[in-house]
Parts: sequence; C-alpha cells; structure tokens
Amino acid sequence: MTARALIRRSLSRHRRPLTGSALLLVLWQACEASVPVLIGLVIDGAVVTGEWRDLAVWAVALTALFCCLSYAYRFGARLGVGAAQLEMHQLRMEISEHVLAPRGARTRLLPGEILSLATSDAEQVAVGMRMLTHLLACMASIGVGAWALLRIDAGLGLVVLVGTPVVLGLIQLATPRISRHTAEQQETIGRATGMATDLVRGLRPLKGIGAERTAAARYRSLSEAARDASIRTTSSYGRLSGLSTTLTGLFLALVALVAGRLALDGEITIGELIAVVGLAQFLAEPMGSIGEISARLASSFASAGRIATFLGTPPLVLDGSRTPADDQPQLHVDGVNAAPLDGLSLQTRAGELLGVVVTDPAAADTLVALLRGELERDKRTGGVRLGDVEYDDLKLDALRRHVIVNRHHADIFEGTLRSNIAAADEPHLTAVLDASAVDDVVALHEDGVDHATAADGSTLSGGQRQRLALARALAAEPRILVLHEPTTAVDAVTEQRIAEGIRRLRHGPGSDRVTVILTSSPALLAQADRVLLLTDGRVSAEGSHHDLSADPAYQAAVLR
Repeated sequence: MTARALIRRSLSRHRRPLTGSALLLVLWQACEASVPVLIGLVIDGAVVTGEWRDLAVWAVALTALFCCLSYAYRFGARLGVGAAQLEMHQLRMEISEHVLAPRGARTRLLPGEILSLATSDAEQVAVGMRMLTHLLACMASIGVGAWALLRIDAGLGLVVLVGTPVVLGLIQLATPRISRHTAEQQETIGRATGMATDLVRGLRPLKGIGAERTAAARYRSLSEAARDASIRTTSSYGRLSGLSTTLTGLFLALVALVAGRLALDGEITIGELIAVVGLAQFLAEPMGSIGEISARLASSFASAGRIATFLGTPPLVLDGSRTPADDQPQLHVDGVNAAPLDGLSLQTRAGELLGVVVTDPAAADTLVALLRGELERDKRTGGVRLGDVEYDDLKLDALRRHVIVNRHHADIFEGTLRSNIAAADEPHLTAVLDASAVDDVVALHEDGVDHATAADGSTLSGGQRQRLALARALAAEPRILVLHEPTTAVDAVTEQRIAEGIRRLRHGPGSDRVTVILTSSPALLAQADRVLLLTDGRVSAEGSHHDLSADPAYQAAVLR
C-alpha cells in the first residue's frame, strides 16, 4: 500500500459524511462570499434611496443569509470532524491489529515509534482528510467571489480569475519542502519516543552496569535531532505562511485599487465599490487558508506514507496449510546455516528435558528466532521441521499448539499476577506457581495472586518479572516448550528450586512432553536428560551435565 492508496481508502470509506460535509461547507463559504455582495445591494437598493420598507426587506434577507451560513458551517464541520475521528480510530486499530496479529509484524520500529504512528501520524492523516472538505469550500468561495466581480465589472473578474491560480501556484512551490521536513520530523520523534520507552523499561539493568550516562547521551543526541527536525518543519510552515500572506495581500490590494479607480470614474456604484472592497477583504481568508491547507495536506501525505510502510511489513511467521501427521511430533533442525549458526543439527526426543549450552549469545538469539519460525527462509539454508512438516508449510495454529518458545525478554501486561499467568484452573495454577517460584511473589502481597501488575511489570523486580513470564509459559502446557535463559535474574537458591519445579511439573512418570532450555545454569543443566554444547554455531559435544563437566569448553561456558 502506498500513501496515495491509503488516503484514497480513507476518503472512500467515509465518502458519505465527507460528501455531506463538503456540500455544507461549500454552502457556508458561498454564503460568506455573498455577504459583501448583499451589503452592496442593501446600500444601492435601500440606503441610497432612503426607502425603509426596502431596508427592512434587505435586512430580513441578510438575516436569512447569516442563518444559512451559520448552520451550514455547524453541521458541515460536525460531519467532517466525526469522519476524521472515526478514521483516526480505524487507523489506530489497524496499526494495533497489525503489530498484535498472531503472525506478528516483521518491523524494526521500536514500540515508541509504533505508538507515534498510532497517535501523531494517524491524527495527521485524519486531519488531512478533513482539510480536503475545507479546500473545496475555499475554492467555492473564490469562485463565488470571482462570479460576483464579473457581474460588477468584467475586468475585475478577469483579474481574480487569472491572478488566483498564479498566487496559488506560487504558494504550492513550498509544500514539497514541508512534506519532506514533516516526514523527517515524525521519524525522528518516533525514534526518540521509542528510545525513551526502552530506557524507562531498562533503567534498572542500566544502573546495574553503570551505563546511565552513555544511554542518556544517546537519547540526548536523538532528542536534539528531533528538536532540529521540528524547528525545520515549523520554519517551513512559517515561510509558507509569510509567502501566502504577502502574495494574497498584494493581489487583493491590486483588486481594491482597480475597483477604486472604477468608482472614481463612475463605472461602478458606491454599493458595488463596497461589495468589491468587502470581497477583497473576504477573499484574503480562503486564499490564505489554501496555503495552510496545502501544508496540512503535505504533512498528512508524509504521515500516510509512514503508516502505509508499516502496514505493508510482512508477517514474522508464515501460515502454511499443513499439520504434522504424528500427534506427538518432535523438533528437527537439519543442517541450518544462518550466521552465526553453521550447519546446526539437533532433534528432540519424547519426554526429555534437553539442555542446550550456546557459547555465543548471538547464536542463541538466532536459534530462538529459528524455533519460533521467525527466521526468514532467504536468510538461512537447511531446514527446521515439526514432525514431517517444514516450518514454512505449517499452519500457524498447529505450530502454536505444539511449540511455545519463551524468549529471555518476555512482556508483562497490565493487570494482575493471575491474568498474566492465565492458568486453566486453581490446582494447575498452584502447581505452576510452585514450579516457577512465583508463590514467593504471591506471598509478599495481601491480594495474593490478584496483586496488580503495571505495564511492562515496572512494579516488579527483574527476577519477579522473569519468574512470572516462566509461570505463564508453564501454564500453557505446550507439548514442546523452549525456554531461553529463564533464571538469569534469580538467586542460586531460587534457581535450584525452579530447576526442580520444571522437572517435577513437566516430566513426571509417563510424560511425553519436551522441554528445551537454552541456558548456562548448572542447576538447570543438572536436571536435563541430555545436554548439547553449541560452539561455532554447531553441536560440538553431547551428553549429560555430569559427563560434559570434564570438557574444557563446557567448563568455560558453564562452570564459571
């Protein structure tokens, strides 16, 4: 989808209220343009003649005209604002649905940048859509004014008809710069917002490693870039406003000057002169508004482009058409090359707790993305299968039903401990709380498992957030559960308890469930049935934790 296509779609799905708004606003501006003409008629038809009866008739006509323009604007603006608000809401819902879709969205935008799209950019598009109705109204008022001037004097009408497009054309020369500067402004503000959001979420770890100053310096640099972009955009708006005011003023002064010469020569009446001067003053507003509307439309177009680009991002996970033939399929990684993985092959076995020690954190992240189905086909060779079906051919619900990958950095949602875990029933919840050591967290609060949690788990410690994310993964009871470093933020005693809890909950007698833990924790690895050591992107050793403890590479990775 392009920016033009998104704007066309927005106009199309609100065409009825926008059409009604445009017609009423055109009527409003036509009535506004008629006011000086009617005043001129009142002067020539009643004031000059001194006929009170004619004056009363013209007064009624003038009152009716003002009632018409007042109500036309009132209801026309109401329709336009309503359509804009609805479009803003629909765009925000589309952006939210795209990023929260089960298949995900393959985007590099930070959460703050996506928030900027759903707020600032969506508003810009909606406002631009409403500005189009005002543009039509302004053009209508200029047309009515030109028609009235043609009726008064053909020369005056021709001056307006010829001069107006010239003035508007000169004003339009400044709009591409505004569009470019607005796009830069929205992009840099989005990045700054995204970085600010990440800094708040990661404040505790930053303090832990003493990196506050470095992080603050990076944010300061990006914030200054956003400030400079905003200044450039505002400066462009200012130059456009100045250009519009200057050209419009000079043009309308010329119209008034020509009308004054005609009145002195007796070619037009006093009432006609007043009508011309009134029209000249009135036309300054719509002509100036056209310049401002052009700038708004340029900003709207830039924001539409950003939204369209985001909505056009491909899904993280493909949705195929096949399901595994086996009811208890296993994971198979067959010779995958995807830097830094180099010919990685591994296979799970029914009922086992498999430990995987990865010496390179980047390789661990790549393996997690591979098992989640998020590693693009063109960025790897080899295959990953669930049973007899390649990941790329799997139905998404089949993948999610059999495999859950709990990433190291998991999101905590606003709600309660209970709503974040989402266990099926109380006995199961109790078992999950015990296995993940979240029962310690529950015991700290009067509300227990119904204790409130803030967005991103900001009211919880790092270890509490990690245990809560683990509890959620355990509560889902997938056949194959992949855990990525689930205990890095907890103490040794709690880590030992969690290791025993995972074994007890998922691998009791007769269980065929599979748990894969990517970790370097001796406590977790000691509970594993089998451990794989990955060095240089491939499996270099296999065995139990006890057997591998004699391997120097394993010692360096685990027994530190």
